[in-house]
Amino acid sequence: MEIIVNEEGILDERTMDMLRKAASACTQLDVEISLSFVSLDEIHTLNREYREVDRPTDVLSFPMFGSIEELEEACALQDGEDGQVVPLGDVVICMDKIKEQAEEFGHSTERETVYLFTHSVLHLLGYDHETEEDKRVMRAREEEIMETLGIGRDTAASDLKETE
Repeated sequence: MEIIVNEEGILDERTMDMLRKAASACTQLDVEISLSFVSLDEIHTLNREYREVDRPTDVLSFPMFGSIEELEEACALQDGEDGQVVPLGDVVICMDKIKEQAEEFGHSTERETVYLFTHSVLHLLGYDHETEEDKRVMRAREEEIMETLGIGRDTAASDLKETE
């Protein structure tokens, strides 16, 4: 599992470690995820261009594969090749929205960052929330992963588990 960040130093090592653990909890496949942090204006532009929604959003996902089967096939082809990982896709997060939403929901920016990243990685894996059933399945998976990381919905910012 590899996460490539567009801007070094934007996240501390503890948060980066949490993102790696979140990605590993989402999938056991040997994949690479590109993670970019952008401004409110940039994410607004991307949202308008790619989703035809004319407002800023918190996170966008750009998957490399159309289905989990395509991804698994690509990973199987790479299996055994030294140092080769399959690019899963791109995650684009707006730090302004992270700060705003963390304050609104009463938790840390670290928790909001990990949650949005997890949400986006699940999108890269084919999860969606277009229907109520899809939303229920995706939310349950998000909560499961966040609980595994020790930063579930009921975890206070001061109660975050230390990473090992």
